[in-house]
Amino acid sequence: ALTRLRLPYLLEPLYEVVHAQRGATVTLPCVLRARPPHYKVKWSKVEPAELLENIILVTNGAQHKTYGQLGGRARLRRGHRNDASLTIAGVALEDEGRYRCQLVNGLEDESLSLTLTLDGVVFPYQTSQGRYRFNYFEAKKACEEQDARLATYQQLYKAWTEGLDWCNAGWILDGTVHYPIINLREPCGGRLLLPGIRTYGAKDKQKDRFDAFCFTSAVRGQVYFIQGHLSFKEAGQACRNQGATIAKVGQLYSAWKFSQLDRCDGGWLADGSVRYPITIPRTHCGGLPDPGVRSFGFPNKEQRTYGTYCFTVK
Repeated sequence: ALTRLRLPYLLEPLYEVVHAQRGATVTLPCVLRARPPHYKVKWSKVEPAELLENIILVTNGAQHKTYGQLGGRARLRRGHRNDASLTIAGVALEDEGRYRCQLVNGLEDESLSLTLTLDGVVFPYQTSQGRYRFNYFEAKKACEEQDARLATYQQLYKAWTEGLDWCNAGWILDGTVHYPIINLREPCGGRLLLPGIRTYGAKDKQKDRFDAFCFTSAVRGQVYFIQGHLSFKEAGQACRNQGATIAKVGQLYSAWKFSQLDRCDGGWLADGSVRYPITIPRTHCGGLPDPGVRSFGFPNKEQRTYGTYCFTVK
């Protein structure tokens, strides 16, 4: 007798990477060819930095239950009776990553993986005290305070291909330490190595200290400049007077990357630094040949030399 081969219950998706913007609603596809007699579908997010999977939602086809912070924004799409696709509302920076749709069906469990990616920008970040002051947890907190998160290796690599060239090593999300080099020079690994991502590998998250590479995405808001000779305190008040807040570093980078904000004036930001965004390089605006966010560092907060960048939600 001929043995009849059974097709997998889960349809392989046409694409394994789903792109989204921060704040949007996104659907991760997972469709059954047929419904087994007794089954469950479990959605989870794979967290490589923590070596675990966080369950988001479990359904038996008739009912479902959600779990955790992400579960509060997740639901089944239910486009038809065999549709187990996951819809996430209000996509946040921390939602980026790998997701698993698992069909639990006795001895014949199946699963498929999808990657959710956000278009964004990576920026190096250090404290007002100078370079190499963050342990891993401090770096993670610092990025989050600037409307960002620690970058993944894939995000850092993509930023390097787009021109990020930085000689200070920084933490990334998985607890490893790297720095991206395009222009070879002696203090940055020498001239004999090829351009690329230099790596220090995994480091002690409590004891070792480096800078941070942060990642932020497009945000639903506007960054604008207020001209003036303001102290840091006056800068914050000037933004509040207009119903806005003083912009964070991640918000300025987002406006530079996604709204082409170009301004030759240094302005205070929420962390006490002074920066300005340049999309069209010119001699009298820093003199550097490439676009970027320029920095004057962390001046004395009483100094009245600069204006301020404000952020308002659209």
